[in-house]
Amino acid sequence: MSTEIVKNTVGESSRSAGGDLSHAVPAPLSRYESQKRRDWNTFGQYLKNQRPPVSLSQCNCNHVLDFLRYLDQFGKTKVHINGCVFFGQPDPPAPCTCPLRQAWGSLDALIGRLRAAYEEHGGSSDTNPFGNGAIRVYLREVKECQAKARVHLMKHASDELEGTGCSIGIKENV
Repeated sequence: MSTEIVKNTVGESSRSAGGDLSHAVPAPLSRYESQKRRDWNTFGQYLKNQRPPVSLSQCNCNHVLDFLRYLDQFGKTKVHINGCVFFGQPDPPAPCTCPLRQAWGSLDALIGRLRAAYEEHGGSSDTNPFGNGAIRVYLREVKECQAKARVHLMKHASDELEGTGCSIGIKENV
């Protein structure tokens, strides 16, 4: 019986009798691939929870925009509203009641992962709702609004708050 050294899927050398690779361990997913899979599953669950449920083939940019707004409730970035005494200050000296939102960079990265996942799951780049112009406009408005408000990351998000004073609410008729 011959013994040969083979590289397994994670790049480590191992000995194999007769070259049998049936026990090879699949490569662990990269952090990006794991996050992309998690994001895709979360978005799919969001669509299933809609009343009535929305299939992926029926999904459009309005569903994506609604999903992004839904995610705001889990955000950890303080976005000061226009009337807040700390509006425009990067490090306010005291707490305020302004809402916590998803950071623009997080939303931008999320859309990039979902856009790739959509096409990996058989969707056409021409019909990809994550690549729609309305999504780019929404992300640009979030970025500008957060830049004006001089947002800062909160250590702990304990309150669910509403209203930012930013006029983000794009709906596209499809």
